[in-house]
Amino acid sequence: MTISEQTILTALQILIDPNTGRDFVTGKSVKNIKIDGAEISLDIVLGYPAKSQFEAIKTMVVTQLETIPGIGNIAVNIGSRIAAHSAQRGVNLLSNVKNIIAVASGKGGVGKSTTSVNLALALAAEGANVGLLDADIYGPSQPQMLGISGRPESTDGKSMEPMKAHGIQAMSIGFLVDTDTPMVWRGPMVTGALEQLLRDTKWHDLDYLVIDLPPGTGDIQLTLAQKIPVTGAVIVTTPQDIALLDARKGLKMFEKVGIPILGIVENMSTHICSNCGHEEHIFGAGGGELMSKDYNVELLGSLPLDITIRTQTDSGTPTVVAEPDSRIANIYKEIARKTASKIANASLDHSSKFPNIVIQNT
Repeated sequence: MTISEQTILTALQILIDPNTGRDFVTGKSVKNIKIDGAEISLDIVLGYPAKSQFEAIKTMVVTQLETIPGIGNIAVNIGSRIAAHSAQRGVNLLSNVKNIIAVASGKGGVGKSTTSVNLALALAAEGANVGLLDADIYGPSQPQMLGISGRPESTDGKSMEPMKAHGIQAMSIGFLVDTDTPMVWRGPMVTGALEQLLRDTKWHDLDYLVIDLPPGTGDIQLTLAQKIPVTGAVIVTTPQDIALLDARKGLKMFEKVGIPILGIVENMSTHICSNCGHEEHIFGAGGGELMSKDYNVELLGSLPLDITIRTQTDSGTPTVVAEPDSRIANIYKEIARKTASKIANASLDHSSKFPNIVIQNT
């Protein structure tokens, strides 16, 4: 039997990408098929970072190709290629930043900043180049969560170099003011500070910039929607009814301004007693799942109420870097892969490929 490219594609068409839910052929991940008699080689190029799953995907592909009659040696390379995707209509992308993920909640105290930092670190652990912008001007927490102190440097007197920790780039108003200094600012000053932090930071070739938003649906969120190119938003909530009410408001706000919702993260979904192991839904159960069904949005993941998440984040080494192989770190990595795969399925940004057309009277 002569092996053809179509034979290979037909064999791979039944393999479902565990992160996108689509087969590798329909998802256009199969590249560079080469056939030399009975020997074949090909690349599987994912549109999102998934370094922790490369070996599993390679095994899956090779096992499937071995079912082709007469097949010989098989060489499969797995990799990622992350593209820039379009944002809200009329807002241009930032240079050196391919995609911006806004992490939001309608209510404070639901673990949004903890989710933001672990999401950024999980994307980096999966192989992406990642930045984190702390947009909570009144209560910046990312400097402590990342264990960073000091001031950002400026090489030209106009822009700032991002601070670095655990393999990601970061910027926060907390790097520019003393820890005990309250930000007694009105709305326009706050939104101006956010824009400066974003645009005056010399981000270095980011695949993703995660923005940790303050809670609510006020000035900063509106500025983000109108002036900053957001690829998509992640909504953080707890199962508690009051938290869900506010999370729904945040979700609807992003829908109104044309920013896609990438999914929902449910924090504190269950508590396991550290003494006896008893599991209890102390904040209610199934709230995030119900909300995801109501709005036809994916539940990206549910995280337990676990003291280690709090202690590790407070100490400047969040769970994803403190215990990279733990169950909780793997949940964050799964959330990161699902978030990035949602972006990979979105519309690409083609603005750089079209010339500017100027119409003049002659």
